Amino acid sequence: MSLSIRKAQRADLPALTELYARARAFMADHGNPRQWAANGWPPAEILREDIDTGRGYVCVDGGRVCGAFVFLAGDEPEPGYARIEQGAWQHPGPYGVIHRLASDGSVRGIGTFCVGWCAERSPRLRADTHPDNIPMQRLLEKCGFVRRGIIRVPQDDDPRFAYEKE
Repeated sequence: MSLSIRKAQRADLPALTELYARARAFMADHGNPRQWAANGWPPAEILREDIDTGRGYVCVDGGRVCGAFVFLAGDEPEPGYARIEQGAWQHPGPYGVIHRLASDGSVRGIGTFCVGWCAERSPRLRADTHPDNIPMQRLLEKCGFVRRGIIRVPQDDDPRFAYEKE
């Protein structure tokens, strides 16, 4: 396994479209049909925006895209995290955010590898996931994240579990 991470490029759009389609099917097959599959998330225009703003990243194995995610860092990189219900963030100040982490399923350990890459760039990380997304919850907990409460996202009315890693 020779994994590496780089910024996503427009030429990656076909691979990203296929990767996220596989991720939606995986989630639907594993008890999470609403998080992305119900609305075809993320749509192509969001993927293009991720690339154009420099927040989209791909995980590659031998030059082939096998994973993807969005990474943001700063004082308040995710405005949706300003309001947390049924809990509280434990660490104020700058943090990094991981969104839309997905794998094509071809290589084991991509999630852990991507989270580790993000942790090297920001010692404090936050992420959120749907209550039905048990695989993502397990990954976050395995990587040292702690559930801190509930946040809401603009895409739908479903609550999201909010996680934080020191």
